[in-house]
Amino acid sequence: MTERSPSRDAFFVGYLNAVPKPLAVFLFAASLFILGAMAAFALTTRLSMNDPGDGRFMGRTGNTPIVGRVELHPYPVLRMPPGDDGTPARTLMLSGQGKRGVVERGTALNGQMAEARGAYIKRGDLTMLQVGGVGDRLRLTATDAAAYTPADPIPLGRWRITGEICDGKCYVGAMRPGRGLAHKACANFCIHGGVPAVFVSTAPVDGGTFFLLADKDGKPFGEALSRWVALSIEAEGEVERLDDLLVFKMDPETVRVLR
Repeated sequence: MTERSPSRDAFFVGYLNAVPKPLAVFLFAASLFILGAMAAFALTTRLSMNDPGDGRFMGRTGNTPIVGRVELHPYPVLRMPPGDDGTPARTLMLSGQGKRGVVERGTALNGQMAEARGAYIKRGDLTMLQVGGVGDRLRLTATDAAAYTPADPIPLGRWRITGEICDGKCYVGAMRPGRGLAHKACANFCIHGGVPAVFVSTAPVDGGTFFLLADKDGKPFGEALSRWVALSIEAEGEVERLDDLLVFKMDPETVRVLR
């Protein structure tokens, strides 16, 4: 019986400077498979990540402060009157530097006209002004500007909304993406420090998907809110509009964790 000797073309010999055809075909196919697998993994990873959004700091107010009436709904906001150029009235969320709100100063100025200097943070149609901190550039102080009586909140009825609770400052753009389980500890720390909590809806209500969050009585939530932060939840509550800002008065008894 004659033994069959392997073809010399089936082996790679370095000093011959030639790759056997079967081996070259195998390496080419294996390379395509590996590149395809890496591309699929990268795409899957990208699609599973939270959208960082377009939130960012948008510059400072400059030498001209913003003037409006301070109100607690349920966190300090600045109710700005319509502009002389026809711009409509606005409600601006307020936050301090770092992981702090302006609850103490806002409460002291509640119902008063005040001027605010600081840095804008904006994401989509959600805007916040960071005040407090260093020198005269960042501050919230009383002013003798002419009194302004803002319009009453417009009730939009009771809604069942699906979405996520975030801290307003990070989500708006101070830290991107500012949502999801990876951001839960930071969000709770910010909300505990007085940063406004916001509810980000998966579907629009009256044209908006961002809500300043309050309890069913229109007040800030206590420690109970921390267990729902950064989770996908469903909840019911009353929705109202403050100028260009939506407020969701969430009923804690209706909260259901989806995942």
